[in-house]
Amino acid sequence: METIKKIFETKNGPVEGVQVKWEGFNILLVAGKKGFLGCPVFDMDAIDRYKVAAAIVESTPDNPIGNLERFPNRKIMKVNKKAAELGIAAGMDVREAFEIIA
Repeated sequence: METIKKIFETKNGPVEGVQVKWEGFNILLVAGKKGFLGCPVFDMDAIDRYKVAAAIVESTPDNPIGNLERFPNRKIMKVNKKAAELGIAAGMDVREAFEIIA
């Protein structure tokens, strides 16, 4: 297992990405002060119970995010109520969502 971190600068400040990497599988998350964006492994129902703004980024076994370098080039796939209140929406570019959560 390996853990990789990366800072993404936005006009509203930095957001921090974390990748936990195993052979053939990764968990990816980018967090800011107002919430986070994650790969589809995260359970939105569980996150909602904590009242945290969160959105899921597009990724499939056939086309995984794969690493933090590819993360900003994706689209938002699913948002919870708190993320929607911030202005994050399905179909939005991840880079735009980075600015909202920063």
